Amino acid sequence: MAEKERAKRNKTIYLTENEHIYFSKKIYRSEKCNNIRIEDILNKTINNDLFDIIDYLPKQFADLIVIDPPYNLTKNFNGFTFKSSSKNEYLDYLRSWFPKIVSFLKPNGSLYLCGDWKSTSALQQIMEENLNVINRITWQREKGRGALNNWKNAMEDIWFGVKNIKDYYFNVESVKQKRKVIAPYKENGKPKDWEATAEGNFRLTYPSNFWDDISIPYWSMPENTDHPTQKPEKLIAKLILSGCPENGTVFDPFLGSGTTSVVAKKLNRQYVGIEMNEEYCCLAEKRLELADNNRNIQGYSDGVFWERNTALQIAESKKRNW
Repeated sequence: MAEKERAKRNKTIYLTENEHIYFSKKIYRSEKCNNIRIEDILNKTINNDLFDIIDYLPKQFADLIVIDPPYNLTKNFNGFTFKSSSKNEYLDYLRSWFPKIVSFLKPNGSLYLCGDWKSTSALQQIMEENLNVINRITWQREKGRGALNNWKNAMEDIWFGVKNIKDYYFNVESVKQKRKVIAPYKENGKPKDWEATAEGNFRLTYPSNFWDDISIPYWSMPENTDHPTQKPEKLIAKLILSGCPENGTVFDPFLGSGTTSVVAKKLNRQYVGIEMNEEYCCLAEKRLELADNNRNIQGYSDGVFWERNTALQIAESKKRNW
C-alpha cells in the first residue's frame, strides 16, 4: 500500500506495510461463528462483518454500548461505500441489527447512538422501539463544509437510552467540566462553588446535553487517523466515564479506527469492538498498543474535563512563569 506524504508536524497515525502485517496477526477473526464466548473476544478487535456474527455473540455482556453507525449519507470507508437511502429504508437497515445489539446489554446497561440531522429522526424511532430514551446530546463539532444554498452542517446528535429506567449506571461526578469563573461570587468572604488557584479561578460544573468543547480530530492531534468519520477521544471518554463502571465492559459494533476501545483501555475498562475493514482493525490495534505507554486524552486531565483550551493555557502560563 502506498504511503501518503505528510508534513513533519503531522501527527496522524498511519500504518506501514510491515505494521499492517504485524497488527493483522493480533486481530480476532471468527470463521465458524458458533458459540463465541466472552473470554474469546474480551479486549479484542474483531475483524468480521457484524451481520456474519451478530447471532453468535454472548448475551448481556456489556455495561455500555457505543454505536457510531454509517449515517444516512453516501460515504466511502476505505473501499466500502455506504449509500444514502430514504428514511424508511434506513429505518429498515437499523431494524435489521439494532434490536440484536440491545440484547448484548446487561439489565442495567446503557447505550449511546450517534447520528446527524438527516438520520436522527430514524435513530430516535429505533431507540424508542427498543430502549427507554433518557436524553439527546447535541455535539457542536465545528468542522463541516460550507454551502451556498444551505446552512453549514456542524452538529451531531447522540441518543442516550437504557434498558431499565429505574436501574442504570450514571456517574455525573466523573464528567463535570472545569471552567473559568468570570464573575467570582463570595459568601461570607469565601468563594462560593469555585476555587481560587495560582492559575486562576475555576468551578466544576454539571455537564449539559449541549457539548461545544470538543474538536473533531485533525492532523496536529496525536489521536488522528485517516478514518473519514473518526470520533474524538474526549467525546467517547465522556460517554464511557458516565456510563460504565471501572473494569466494566464497553462494546462498539462499528469500531472504525478503534477510538471506543482505545479510550476504554485508557480509562481502565474492558472492551469489545467489531470492524469489517482489516486496515481499520490494524489501526485500532496500533492505537491500543500506543495506549500502553500513553494514556493521555486531550482535554481530560487530573480527573476532570477542562473547558476548551483552558488546560493548554495553564500549561503555557506555567512555562512562562518557570
